[in-house]
Amino acid sequence: MPELPEVEVTRRGISKVLLNARIKKVVHDDKKLREPYSPMMNQLEGSFVKAVNRRAKYIIVYTDKGSLIIHLGMSGHLHISEDEKLALHDHFELVLDNGKNVILNDTRRFGLVLYIPKDQDPLLDQHLVNLGPEPFSDDFSAEYLKDKLSHKKKTVKQALMEAEIVVGIGNIYASEILFACKILPTRLANTITLEECSNLVKETRRILHESICSGGTTIRDFEGADGEKGYFVQNLFVYGHRGEPCKICKTPIELVTLGQRSTYYCPKCQK
Repeated sequence: MPELPEVEVTRRGISKVLLNARIKKVVHDDKKLREPYSPMMNQLEGSFVKAVNRRAKYIIVYTDKGSLIIHLGMSGHLHISEDEKLALHDHFELVLDNGKNVILNDTRRFGLVLYIPKDQDPLLDQHLVNLGPEPFSDDFSAEYLKDKLSHKKKTVKQALMEAEIVVGIGNIYASEILFACKILPTRLANTITLEECSNLVKETRRILHESICSGGTTIRDFEGADGEKGYFVQNLFVYGHRGEPCKICKTPIELVTLGQRSTYYCPKCQK
């Protein structure tokens, strides 16, 4: 699933053609995504795109006639095309007045495209309203994280992936952040100290920022709006490296399942 860096890379890519453009036509097929398309979606035709923002793993397109909330699901990606014709697994399209089209391709159809009327705030939608702070915001502090983790009786790896605590950290980055902090992913969240929380905040921001600058991480099928793969995969220390020597200490990387998710770690570097 695309995580925060991949969604941010996508947002920046589509912003180049969406901002200040008019939506000539809204096109979608008859195949249901995670939720049905709103019958009011065509209200956006003729609208002017004012902003393209991100909240957690959601992209929000603001226009003068309402907004769109887009989630890429497990395998979705947005790409830019000059051809209006939908290809295989293309399910949704914004046809713009500048000759460009923004298209959602989603093989598994776990993505989401919601229309939010003009008089409603998309940030108050049920998918967004209860989310935790952005990792780059001042609200995500060591003190805040310590307070949240102190009430959790699950592992720190699982807690970091809870969007109610902090948004955008999925399986890949949770493993990498914990490795950078030398924290064993199986440790209980309520045993993490304030000093460790300070390091977790710092490393979360560093790793996510570096991934964004590298175009995200392509493990299977992620690509940015320009069709480029994400090159941060070359910087992964533990994720996907089971049995390979740790880049720091040469101990073989191990794999454990936590909350039904594969978790990679170094048994020597992480305590």
